[in-house]
Amino acid sequence: MLLIRAEQMKTFEQAAMLRFENEMVEYSKDISPRLCEVIGDERLRLALRSAITRAMAYGFTNRGPIRLFIEMMFFCGSVFDTDPQYATVGEILRSPSDQMYRAEQIHEGYLDYLDKVSGPGTVNVHKALRNLAYFVQTPIRFSINNFVPGMLQEMNNLFPKKTAYVGAERLTALIHEGQTEAQQYGFLSIRAQVLIVVLMFAFGHGCTNDLLYPWISRTLKDERIIDSEARAARLEKKAVTWLEHVNARNAKRAQT
Repeated sequence: MLLIRAEQMKTFEQAAMLRFENEMVEYSKDISPRLCEVIGDERLRLALRSAITRAMAYGFTNRGPIRLFIEMMFFCGSVFDTDPQYATVGEILRSPSDQMYRAEQIHEGYLDYLDKVSGPGTVNVHKALRNLAYFVQTPIRFSINNFVPGMLQEMNNLFPKKTAYVGAERLTALIHEGQTEAQQYGFLSIRAQVLIVVLMFAFGHGCTNDLLYPWISRTLKDERIIDSEARAARLEKKAVTWLEHVNARNAKRAQT
């Protein structure tokens, strides 16, 4: 009778996990090639390990559900499971149902979102990113006293199909969260707070510490920048650069 020691079993499990991780690296490069190229393999693997760990915490142990979790990470940000914009997904993840049933529900919702919000070939997303690139460089048209209604209106101007789908209640929760996050970095001006909120709106509520968007966290944590408003200005400049590159690539792809 063949006996497998605990050490051998652990080695087998580690090897299987590495094979799966390697497979997910290639899968990620297929679904989001440019983003994976920008962050590099090392950071990509860190993001994937984090996603796999989070997925397993929700009882996702099968290949399909974990792969779906990873795809959602690229689509909605690394911590989409706690993002008020995608509260329904979080509710499904935390429900006691079988993992395959929950994954099917999430996948159906994902397809519905793509159909109603993203549009064919994600045309609506591309338009929203162009709108965002313009917005972050223009003067703010509301005051701190009416921050929430002003922000809701601007979100609707940026991406009307998304705001209609997500709803004002969940977006309001995101706005409050963004303001709190901004203030933690000493961002007291309305422009700086708006910047954090729109970044969360575009890249997920965890974007300030997301391995997929290292330019955000690096800027926010750069010890060489002492003044908070200078930090906000630097972050705005980084956002403009990133958006211009993405929009240029999308325009080139549309011409081919």
